[in-house]
Amino acid sequence: MTVRVGIIGATGYTGVELVRILSRHPGVELVGLTSRSYAGMPLWEVYPHLYKYNAMTCRQLDLPDLLDAAEVVFVALPHGHAMPVALETARRGKKLIDLGADFRLKDYRVYEEWYQVSHTARELLGKAVYGLPELNRDKIKGAGLVANPGCYPTSVILALAPLLKHGMIDPGSIIIDAKSGASGAGRGLSLGAHFCEVNENFKAYKVAAHRHTPEIEQELGRLAGKDLTVSFTPHLLPVTRGILSTVYAGLNACLKSEAIREVFLDYYRDEFFVRVLPEGVLPQIKWVAGTNHCDLGITVDARTGRVIVISAVDNIVKGASGQAVQNLNIVCGLPEETALDGPGLYP
Repeated sequence: MTVRVGIIGATGYTGVELVRILSRHPGVELVGLTSRSYAGMPLWEVYPHLYKYNAMTCRQLDLPDLLDAAEVVFVALPHGHAMPVALETARRGKKLIDLGADFRLKDYRVYEEWYQVSHTARELLGKAVYGLPELNRDKIKGAGLVANPGCYPTSVILALAPLLKHGMIDPGSIIIDAKSGASGAGRGLSLGAHFCEVNENFKAYKVAAHRHTPEIEQELGRLAGKDLTVSFTPHLLPVTRGILSTVYAGLNACLKSEAIREVFLDYYRDEFFVRVLPEGVLPQIKWVAGTNHCDLGITVDARTGRVIVISAVDNIVKGASGQAVQNLNIVCGLPEETALDGPGLYP
């Protein structure tokens, strides 16, 4: 089985990571790569690491032409750009995986409040599936529109899902302290992401105002069975890749970390990409760099009655493009680990 795939926005970090992963995917044929900035240029000239792995030339988006050629389209663009693509894709009966935020939030009013963009494809929100495979695999199978999760939400939701599902924590006590590498800001020029601003520095940003907050609350609320509010503070690390999220929550009963770890092991027993680490071993971003894994470590602070879950993902892979390919595999009935298995890079 070969799936014909197009990528809109192939020259951003998530777009080119899709190309890197799909270049070794035995079940995919890339039929179109679009880019506004580099139309007419071979992709390998923009990203020389792809030389001899991809010989395609980027082109301006001609959506009807791309949809004629592709069965599945990835949209790797900032928020606001996937809505017209999704409407036309749905009309033609093709499949779309959006790496942006346009279809993650079920309430268009929440989306418009946090993203300051009018939602012009509201009729598709009820059809979009939130693409976190470990929670929504059955819904993703055969879905026409998949909303790929954000990078921070992926790390946080996987860290808390077993605890909320089993009612082990107070949902009102959740505090999220998360750090991301600079690639999370994208490839576009930004003063805050310049080398001299990031190197040998460490800072919080968008405190109490990050746009991933409602996404986190929406999905955690589903697990808890009720609306909830979290404290979420993101930070910028002086590294290229990786997210480390340290999540705190008050326990509803006196439990030891070994017992909680057993709950996690059972919850993720069949999940290849989630690694619950051995007792006493805590995740590091180097251990997941270049992989589609999420590593989890659990500790109980008996003195405060809190559980502390540390979660590590590669923000561009499991936090974006790798998870998108995982969703592609599920949607198309391909083996889920295709093109995504194997350890990462070290050091």
